[in-house]
Amino acid sequence: MGSRPALASLVLLAGACSHTASRKEITPIDGSSSRGADEAATSSKTETLTVMVRERARTVIVHSPGGVRGALPLVFNLHGSGSSAAGQEAFSGMDTVADARGFIAAYPEGSVALGGGFAWNVPGQPLFGGQPVPADAADEAEFIAQAIASIAERYPIDAKRVYAAGMSGGGRMASQLACDLSTRLAAVAPVAGLRFPSPCQSQRTVPIVAFHGTADTVNPYDGNGQAYWTYSVPTAAQQWALHDGCNPTPAVAQAAPGVNLTSYGGCSGAASILLYTIDGAGHEWPGAPQQSTAVDATSIMWAFFAQHRLP
Repeated sequence: MGSRPALASLVLLAGACSHTASRKEITPIDGSSSRGADEAATSSKTETLTVMVRERARTVIVHSPGGVRGALPLVFNLHGSGSSAAGQEAFSGMDTVADARGFIAAYPEGSVALGGGFAWNVPGQPLFGGQPVPADAADEAEFIAQAIASIAERYPIDAKRVYAAGMSGGGRMASQLACDLSTRLAAVAPVAGLRFPSPCQSQRTVPIVAFHGTADTVNPYDGNGQAYWTYSVPTAAQQWALHDGCNPTPAVAQAAPGVNLTSYGGCSGAASILLYTIDGAGHEWPGAPQQSTAVDATSIMWAFFAQHRLP
């Protein structure tokens, strides 16, 4: 991915604020619309930061819980194609869980303008709708690596407990980050976006928990979707299991009514691959405001993250 600057420049754009009133929320073109979220607790803080990467200004919204001491876990939450950092913050409702569980939630913004919002430069893959990625698109893995360093300048971060989640295109990007930032991310959680990047040059096995609805028409559960979405979600999980040296045959159990959990165990490096399949759910973040209530994806992924840290 090329050399990286020794230190990212970070500029504070907005201090602690009531962010939902001042930020423009963008409806993503891939179906993951912003529907609002509960206001953060008064003791929490939300800031919009600018991270300079190779002279490009990149945006990250950072929400930190109040009343928590010591080094905190950091969870990146990547938006879907055509959405934004603010859109994903509202859409996923993660701030509420961050306040309750004591972790920092960071919402980075993609580098490619798309549909009134932004998309991620997933290596080797076209954008939603089939458009090619611009030739000068930024290296997103470099951005996230710099964002980790920049956030650590302002917040007490536990470097062994940094994670990435993402919705749709953000889930595809989180899948890519499991390969490109395997020594920086302890685990990842794609929602409606699990892929297995090939080639995947990870330096360690990265635990993965994924969520996907069987009625998703944007990124179909059985594959045969857009150019970036050819194979099924179970195939993606199986490919990750093979990559991580897991047992070839998964265990399948009912996690909740209408929800099957496919688990690959015996993986190298204490990794595991989990796939929650939500029957009848569409292109959504289960458990988020006004979406499927079969499972709470944010709470489940946090419980999974809490079990994993970098060696």
